[in-house]
Amino acid sequence: MRFKLTLEVNKKAFGNRLPINYQYEQSCVIYKILARANKDYATWLHENGFRKENGKTFKFFSYSRLLIEKYRILREEGRLQILSDTVEWQLSFLPEKSTRCFIQGLFMNQVFEIGDCKSAVQFIVRNVEVMPSPEFVEEMVFRTLSPICLKLRHEGKKVDYLSPADSVSSYILFKGLIEKYSLFYGTKCPFCVEDCRMEVLDQPKSALVKIKTDTPQETSVRGFMCRLKISAPMELIKLLYESSAGSLGSMGFGFLKVEKK
Repeated sequence: MRFKLTLEVNKKAFGNRLPINYQYEQSCVIYKILARANKDYATWLHENGFRKENGKTFKFFSYSRLLIEKYRILREEGRLQILSDTVEWQLSFLPEKSTRCFIQGLFMNQVFEIGDCKSAVQFIVRNVEVMPSPEFVEEMVFRTLSPICLKLRHEGKKVDYLSPADSVSSYILFKGLIEKYSLFYGTKCPFCVEDCRMEVLDQPKSALVKIKTDTPQETSVRGFMCRLKISAPMELIKLLYESSAGSLGSMGFGFLKVEKK
């Protein structure tokens, strides 16, 4: 289920400048809000998600970047200056417990900050709207609202972050999606990678996202913004839309918007 949050920008609190890298901080906000209502639920999402026998976990929520109508990039400062009075934030939740009433009641009128030690912006949730589901068909066009992360793991700890245009990216995307299906529904997925196809419709734009900035755990993840045509069984396309494409959906990667062909 996907939600649209309308956020008032309270510029009087701390100003209107965000760090350019704020994606990880968005995830922290979601966990904090969940924890206020149900500490056990937040702990389950953070520590467990849906766990496979090999220990791999999935956390079935994702979110877009802040959708800001008017802004200015201050590159020398590494800041994004919000000029609009309100911004939009889209969230998607899959777990059964995340129903319409639960999320609407939980997020409405919440006040939170996103930022770092240099600057932050305070937001007030003014509206929480359930977004209608698109009509799913076996071939659809999507645009990323946050970078899609496709990881290729090598022996040892080396990880390559692939462009969606890479020759093996389609396999990585659909292999992960099929794993999500089996985990979420608790049954073997009746589909296989060969049933699916991804076509990149424009030049993917690289985006390097910092995680846990200014801490000893700081790391960087590379994702890509682009338009994609996905051909797959409708059940998989629906799961892709509702849970994110690629890896690290719970850190805001791979959030998709449906576009006309």
